[in-house]
Amino acid sequence: MTQPLHATVVARPSADGWRGVLLVGPSGAGKSDLALRLIALGWRLVADDYAHVWASGGALYACAAPSIAGRIEARGVGILDIGALPLARLVLAVECLNAPPERLPDDRSQTLHGIRMPRLSLDIRPASAAVVLAHAMDRL
Repeated sequence: MTQPLHATVVARPSADGWRGVLLVGPSGAGKSDLALRLIALGWRLVADDYAHVWASGGALYACAAPSIAGRIEARGVGILDIGALPLARLVLAVECLNAPPERLPDDRSQTLHGIRMPRLSLDIRPASAAVVLAHAMDRL
């Protein structure tokens, strides 16, 4: 298995299965906080803090390291045990920012293991960040 990435992965159902989002950013950026907001909207946790990502059949997939599967950190509360998906197909990378991104950025992408996927820069501080991310997923 590949070296884990410092990232959080959440997914939501679609007609073609669970579609995952790779949340990336430095420690303390708010990846887990955004994941908790998305989970409250019906998304599912795949991995928090570290995710194994690999390519197969022209797509990217992610899962949690076994030692942290089904767990997510809620700052100020601690580690929460919640139901998680064992894996999800990644369709979007989100750069978690604590500042406003460009208003109308050019299309961006990220390549992992030879597979390109769209990349979104998102200020995750506003409560609306989870809804904005859901709308971005609808465009894929």
